[in-house]
Amino acid sequence: MIREAHPALAPLRRDKIRTMIRDGGVARVEDLRKTLKVSVATIRRDLEILEEEGKVRRVHGGAVSTESRLEETVFENKTHLSASEKQRIAEAAYKMIEPDEAIYLNGGSTTLFLARLLRERTDLTLVTNSLQAAIELADSGPRVILTGGELRRISQTLVGPLTSAVLDQVRVDKAFMGTMGMCLTHGLTTTDPNEAYSNDVVARQARKVILLSDSNKAEKVCFARFADWNEMDLLISDKKLPSGFAKDLRKRGVKVQLT
Repeated sequence: MIREAHPALAPLRRDKIRTMIRDGGVARVEDLRKTLKVSVATIRRDLEILEEEGKVRRVHGGAVSTESRLEETVFENKTHLSASEKQRIAEAAYKMIEPDEAIYLNGGSTTLFLARLLRERTDLTLVTNSLQAAIELADSGPRVILTGGELRRISQTLVGPLTSAVLDQVRVDKAFMGTMGMCLTHGLTTTDPNEAYSNDVVARQARKVILLSDSNKAEKVCFARFADWNEMDLLISDKKLPSGFAKDLRKRGVKVQLT
């Protein structure tokens, strides 16, 4: 039996592991080993204990958090996080919009930056479930079609099965989607099943799906999955995105553009 070199430090180490996984949503054994400077066997033993305590769930090569995956920052606060990165991502996305297209924006904070760039684009039709995007374009810009549905106050979006009454009747050229989590293993996730439902409907019906996400979302896992990577045509992110993450997506046939 392998004994701990410093058994008194084990609870502190496990607390660090728990915090790292909770904050990131997911963590690899190898990354935990390098950060904490212990053996793979030690990390695996710690993950076993944390899983028994209900703090994490082990997956192949690492673990995902079972804590705080329903929590979400209030929308107004999210727009201030990584604002410069989100602005650059939005500007790159804007360049992809052709004249006379029908496009979709979901309720992400990055897609709101894109909505603000559309105020002079009277040639477009915009379908959205974002109240904030609609307010930004209430006085000028594209023709705007709101999806209807249940109001989700924390994200200022219209969500749930009622959105399909509109979404099933339209086809858009490009859907620009924000996300709360993007994980190579678990795909694209958000905190609310009703929001995931609406995102899923759009991801399956748009001619091209473009994910707009800053690098802070990489390897984060939230409660409800709304799409797999094979439904994404392109990811636009910032240059802080881990190179291994981008490389893996390109191997899967997903284009990646870094701003």
